[in-house]
Amino acid sequence: MKIKTMQAAILVEQNKPLVIDEVELPSELDFGQVLVQVHYSGICGSQLGEISGVKGMDPYLPHLLGHEGSGTVIETGPNVTHVKVDDHVVMHWRPGSGIEANPPKYHWKGKILNAGYVTTFNEYAIVSENRLTAIPNDYPLEIAPLYGCAITTGFGAIENNAKLKMGESIIIIGAGGVGLNIIQCAAIYNAFPIVAIDRFDNKLALAKDLGATHLINNNNDINWIDSIIKIIGSNGADVVIDNTGNPSVISECIKLTQPQGRIVLVGVMSSEQKVCFNTLPIHFGKVLTGSHGGDGNPSIDINRYMKVEATCGINMLSILSKKKYSLDEINVAINSLKNGEDAGRIIIDMQDL
Repeated sequence: MKIKTMQAAILVEQNKPLVIDEVELPSELDFGQVLVQVHYSGICGSQLGEISGVKGMDPYLPHLLGHEGSGTVIETGPNVTHVKVDDHVVMHWRPGSGIEANPPKYHWKGKILNAGYVTTFNEYAIVSENRLTAIPNDYPLEIAPLYGCAITTGFGAIENNAKLKMGESIIIIGAGGVGLNIIQCAAIYNAFPIVAIDRFDNKLALAKDLGATHLINNNNDINWIDSIIKIIGSNGADVVIDNTGNPSVISECIKLTQPQGRIVLVGVMSSEQKVCFNTLPIHFGKVLTGSHGGDGNPSIDINRYMKVEATCGINMLSILSKKKYSLDEINVAINSLKNGEDAGRIIIDMQDL
């Protein structure tokens, strides 16, 4: 391959900062693999979960991270047909069209460094063909990472999981990168009211700009459940979507949904946490479901949503955090996401080294 080494952020130990270091690439691409120069990467709550070990002990350490990004195809391996050299691509974690190749084996300090089908916290990435979707070469690469997870999860949660109808009421708890896109999609569907709940006023301000009709800070308002009921009425909302993965919040979601309403869980709880609730409402039409990244097909949905963006005049740039980070600053960016300091999706400029 043309590229022999790269800089990458490595998860060496859970609950520790990522290590920025030089990594060696394999000598050649395997069946279905694609070499991508990564331009921009988003940071998702999933990476916070991997670092903190919400799913338990990580058996693959050390390994690379990141699942939403944008880049340019540099080389293609045997039998790759869905992307070609010089294509601009969105890098996504949900499988799309093409081959599901074996994950690459990088080397770091003389040992194998693990990676999944896609990683984006690295200058270059060997990616499985079915984790890449080609996009128009004039689409801004700074915005494109949003389509790798934040937009497809948010819009998919509305379309595929909640099956929101025009004019229905919706409550969105958590206005991070995914939550903001859920709000935006709900506004496209003309839902009313669109109630956004978060602990940070800066995120709520952005939620309002993207279409939320009512805002509640559940960190400042100890009676936030009562405040919601005053807005939606005692019967509850048609749809409630939780992005927090907080068990106590999930319990409230069930109460806040009308008898034939839908609750969609986008946020993921720790493997040690439990939710207790009375199942009787489910027997009478209330629906509780989880969302696996919006349950869409990125090969179809990404370019379709880009058409929606152009047609509806949506400004996806507004979803991005106003502050950009370099790869060397990735631990600062991770802490900013964890602490809620930045409103909008945090982006890493992978070429700013």
